[in-house]
Amino acid sequence: MSKEYDVVIIGSGPGGYVCAIRCAQLGMKTAIIEKYKTLGGTCLNVGCIPSKAWLDSSEKYHELVHQFQDHGINANKVEIDFPKMSERVQKVVSDTCGGIDYLMKKNKIDVYRGHGSFVDAHTIKIKGDKEESIKGKNIVIATGSKPSSIPGLKIDKERVITSTEALKLPSLPKSMIVIGGGVIGLEMGSVFMRLGTKVSVVEYADSCIATMDKDMGKNLQKVLKKEGMEFYLGHGVTKVEGLKTKAKVTAKAKKDDKEVNLEADYVLVAVGRKPYTDGLGLENIGIELDERGRVPSDDHLRTKHSHIYAIGDVTKGAMLAHKAEEEGVFVAELMNGQKPHINYLLVPGVVYTWPEVASVGHTEQQLKDQKIAYKTGSFPFKASGRARASNESDGLIKVLADKETDEILGVHMVGPRCADLIAEAVLAMEFRASAEDVARTCHAHPTYTESFKEACLAATENRALHI
Repeated sequence: MSKEYDVVIIGSGPGGYVCAIRCAQLGMKTAIIEKYKTLGGTCLNVGCIPSKAWLDSSEKYHELVHQFQDHGINANKVEIDFPKMSERVQKVVSDTCGGIDYLMKKNKIDVYRGHGSFVDAHTIKIKGDKEESIKGKNIVIATGSKPSSIPGLKIDKERVITSTEALKLPSLPKSMIVIGGGVIGLEMGSVFMRLGTKVSVVEYADSCIATMDKDMGKNLQKVLKKEGMEFYLGHGVTKVEGLKTKAKVTAKAKKDDKEVNLEADYVLVAVGRKPYTDGLGLENIGIELDERGRVPSDDHLRTKHSHIYAIGDVTKGAMLAHKAEEEGVFVAELMNGQKPHINYLLVPGVVYTWPEVASVGHTEQQLKDQKIAYKTGSFPFKASGRARASNESDGLIKVLADKETDEILGVHMVGPRCADLIAEAVLAMEFRASAEDVARTCHAHPTYTESFKEACLAATENRALHI
């Protein structure tokens, strides 16, 4: 006889494991199913955590070689121990994933290892070391996503790779072509560029990080180009060839059809991700995927079955770990009879290059498209005493506010510690603060956060104090 639970969660990524913890906190008998050996999903195993660990190591090396001399610190014969770097990254991953195991035990959540699929609307079959079935009064689909590709492009995982393989390369490549100038492509490209790899980025859009505010993309590209990253924007890839010891890319410029031929040790395909629903057995419960391969859900994240929910990358919205976490908590509290809420406009986006890029709310283009009257204020980090003291003067903070009410409608940043700075903007916007509200709030000096205050001052009667 199948074991029965109040809630069964398929997938242990940030959405799934956070949902499981909140369900357990609310007194529900909870089970989570994971097909891989370690918990944590893409984010902890081959995404957010290892990529940030690599970024941190590469930034430290780059600073030591290129910037420490400005501080009067001279280092000679600096060497990269690439295997040691990789070993550190894997330890960070294993420690973090081990932390999820601990949280499952602490919250008395039953963990099932194996591939979960629907037998019927309440029964999940698990194929692992053994085959078994469990039942759930409620079921949450949190199976995440996997790297997507370009039609006709073969990813051989040897010379033509995804971010998953890039995180575990055996040695530092001399050259790399990155297809895709979005978040993943620029983050991974930054890692290798800072360690000495020649990196070329091929992007179909006319700007990098094209979904974010255009000024942010321009600023980031300017810095990365200065540091040696090569850009082919407005180029469509027509051919990719993985050979024994190298890879080739052919691309055409959209504006004039001029062809470029590139060659490197590896080609990293970073053109986004797609929902992972393979073998989920959705056909057994009458759920059909939408045109983008996502599990359809309503505003309460319910599928066509009111007791089956879909959260995170497998459903609509931005593919972000923190968005999945918010949805996991939302679903748990909804099942508990509460009335939770998520404001998707206030889910921040971050690019962990250096300088970092962060954004929340509307972009300037969106406000123009919606014919919303707005005003803008910006403040460059080169005018920040704290940024200058740390040799971090690239970038700016831009604030968009309602022209009549002064309510903050969007905040966009490129510069040092913006991944952390954006939280103040999110908090302010959650409480519908005006630019004047932030401008009147005392900020410690000298700090990076003062730049946000100054940008808000600039948005209110153009009265920034330090420019």
